[in-house]
Amino acid sequence: MSGVPASAAGGHHRPAAAARPVGLWNIANILTMVRLLLVPGFVLLMLHNGGYDPAWRSFAWAAFAIAMITDLFDGHLARRYNLVTNFGKIADPIADKAIMGAALICLSALSDLPWWVTGVILFREIGITLMRFWVIKHGVIPASRGGKMKTLAQGVAVGMYILALTGPLATLRFWVMAVAVALTVLTGLDYVRQAIVLRRAGLAAERESVG
Repeated sequence: MSGVPASAAGGHHRPAAAARPVGLWNIANILTMVRLLLVPGFVLLMLHNGGYDPAWRSFAWAAFAIAMITDLFDGHLARRYNLVTNFGKIADPIADKAIMGAALICLSALSDLPWWVTGVILFREIGITLMRFWVIKHGVIPASRGGKMKTLAQGVAVGMYILALTGPLATLRFWVMAVAVALTVLTGLDYVRQAIVLRRAGLAAERESVG
């Protein structure tokens, strides 16, 4: 392989194939829509028969688990197969917050989880989402390893609270939730720091370009 372009070497130049437009109905967006549709179904299952029936709580856990699994795959598929759409950019974070928020609010309404825990998690999640939009013109704040650990801890902890656990497992879920809350706060503070740094750098670059 010479490294010389075909046109310069006398070969025939083959134009690059045009990128195909990404349609709304792709697998990544469908998984996001499924997650959104699972939210009202989850709430109905969670609160059925007063919200304390172990069987219905198990069905609610299954709906929550499916939503969490689709959350793992839709973003990965969108990036890997170039299926990113404007709908996905907006709907994906909404779906994430909707299923987690629904679970937390239901658990607190049933007195299974203190309201302050729900408040801390929802305040962090909604606040970080709004902050990402605040600095988006200066750049994107990437998901950190801590953020991924936070998401995993939240999913496991909330899932354990959805199930009607007793004994040692009920004690274990308390500590898993404690870890999730700690990661929620710590990663939230780190994202705030990143957003401030990113915005300052962006504003400095704008002033430099104008000057």
